[in-house]
Amino acid sequence: MKKYILLVVIFTVTIAKAQDTPISAFLEKWENSKNYLVEMAEAMPEDKYDYKPTERQKTFREQLLHIKGNMDWLSTTYFSKEKKKNDEKASYTTKAEIVAAIKEAFDNTSAIIKKASSEELKEVVDFFAGPKTKLQILNLLQDHVTHHRGQIIVYLNLNDVKPPRYRGW
Repeated sequence: MKKYILLVVIFTVTIAKAQDTPISAFLEKWENSKNYLVEMAEAMPEDKYDYKPTERQKTFREQLLHIKGNMDWLSTTYFSKEKKKNDEKASYTTKAEIVAAIKEAFDNTSAIIKKASSEELKEVVDFFAGPKTKLQILNLLQDHVTHHRGQIIVYLNLNDVKPPRYRGW
């Protein structure tokens, strides 16, 4: 019984420590978000990557590349000295290339955010929607992925592809 209680305490402290700052909480969720989106990208057959439900919408491929481009742009523009152009229109021709690009964008964003300090999140930056704190930009990074991932779930369902099981953390 004592071993069980000790394990519960260690587990609880570990979990609490993992989310003791906005940055550590973001990074944990970000990794899970990456894995979830990659599973979706891998679930869609390659011959369906140019599928779009209506003329007004992006293709499945364009959705993924839009997510990647936004991650690159927000993380480098607001959290890095190195500024990166949005290469959403870059020519990733295969499913494997797109999946690799998505993984790389998530990993690059993680590496950049790991260098940010809690104090830095309070800084106000110019944003096209008006002045925002870097914490708001951090939240936007995740929210944007979630928004487009929700659309991608519909694309999968419309193609009789079972989406991966949801997980929030």
